[in-house]
Amino acid sequence: MSITVDHPIDVPPGLRNVVVTETELGDVRGQEGFYHYRQYSAVELATTKTVEDVWFLLFEGHLPSAEERARFGAELAPLRVLPDEVQEILPAVAKAGPSFNPLAGLRTALSVLAAARELPPLWDVDPARRKADAMLVCAVTPTILAALYRLREGLDPLAPRADLGTAANWLYLVTGREPSAAEARAIEHYLIATVDHGFNASTFTARVIASTGADVVSAVAGAIGAFSGPLHGGAPDRALASLDEIGTPDRIDAWVRRKVTDGDRIMGFGHAVYRTEDPRSLMLRGIAEELGGDLVDFATTVERRIVEILAELKPGRNLYANVEFYAGVVMELCGLPRSMFTPTFAASRIIGWSANILEQAAEAKIIRPIARYVGPPPRR
Repeated sequence: MSITVDHPIDVPPGLRNVVVTETELGDVRGQEGFYHYRQYSAVELATTKTVEDVWFLLFEGHLPSAEERARFGAELAPLRVLPDEVQEILPAVAKAGPSFNPLAGLRTALSVLAAARELPPLWDVDPARRKADAMLVCAVTPTILAALYRLREGLDPLAPRADLGTAANWLYLVTGREPSAAEARAIEHYLIATVDHGFNASTFTARVIASTGADVVSAVAGAIGAFSGPLHGGAPDRALASLDEIGTPDRIDAWVRRKVTDGDRIMGFGHAVYRTEDPRSLMLRGIAEELGGDLVDFATTVERRIVEILAELKPGRNLYANVEFYAGVVMELCGLPRSMFTPTFAASRIIGWSANILEQAAEAKIIRPIARYVGPPPRR
């Protein structure tokens, strides 16, 4: 049905439950606590496949054969290497500002990449070129983020290794050491679980920009801006900070009740879609328990008690731990610094953003809603 400006439709604030388009990439079923990439359970993919497999699935529409997997990996390896034009500006970007802001640095570096490589508007090129540009942006993003961190710390950036997959490379590029198999697999689970998640704020932002026909980096940069907000991608380190603030099990109840009384949000709990336990959180809890340690024992105790108190103080709200709560625990156990928790999320989500950008570009129709003016009456 075609809607004109003369016949506007009122929708809920935040477009809640409003269907704005169709997608073949995946869906989130909040009442069931289930989400999927194409026709596959995302959690099942996270526990059985590699990042490259899921990347291929979202870009190509099917899981790769052995031959396709090898070809895809060979295509990715050179794309991970920092282009000279980007490498030259990274030292200044990394040192900019009194505090480290890796997402702002990533936006800057990708904009330089787009200018240096003259990435064309999506509108002007065929699907093959769009996909090639998206592959480049996805592949080089983890390298940029890791280089920014190491430069900020006074360390030399490392070159990605062709013998390591996406997850192991990420840990190596940030920490400077080759991860154990358990660490690499734990991070791989996390990366796959966060590749995509419905029409969240950053994904929708990417699609709006892509709908104008802009280049891939413009759409990705807009998504990064939306993602940087603490209500979206910026919470894994804040959730772990809550554990630090609580300190010991005997302080849990008082801390939670004070937060609720003061109207403060408890980071790492609640979700805009899920009305049951977040399947990503359940999977990451299991990974954390496999890694083990005092932090995991404390985190599970805190989670259980927070859920109980929230059920008491906010009956009917169904507030559970979300993906950020155990994500921080897993990343801490794998040796990632807290300043790189949200960038780790971004290093995976950029694949989902890019898949959505490619799908939106194929529609060739601009997203153009309207707003109802409620300010002072204009002159006639």
